[in-house]
Amino acid sequence: MEAKAQTRYIRVTAQKARRVVNLVRGQNAVQASASLKFQPQAVATDVRKLIDSAIANARVKADKAGERFDESELVIKEIFVDEGPTMKRIQPRAQGRANQILKRSCHITVTVATPVAAK
Repeated sequence: MEAKAQTRYIRVTAQKARRVVNLVRGQNAVQASASLKFQPQAVATDVRKLIDSAIANARVKADKAGERFDESELVIKEIFVDEGPTMKRIQPRAQGRANQILKRSCHITVTVATPVAAK
């Protein structure tokens, strides 16, 4: 059994999100969600919610297929961060100059699977 969840346009840079995502890659999904609760990075809450959503998607998929479901068996098969669009803003500076501010965003995708389906 395999389930996927995706969140888009998160207002954090992809580099900062990848630092958090790399901590949980390949772990048990329930344990990864629990460990993210105590991470100091702000994006950890978004990643935790995304993993919980993927677990819920797997539960719904198993109910529709009539299969047995145990969320403690789920493993994070794949999790990655892509860059999203960048909003460009201008900050006025001295003597008529202007600085450009780049407000970056990212898309995060996670796939959870049972160990049999993960191979």
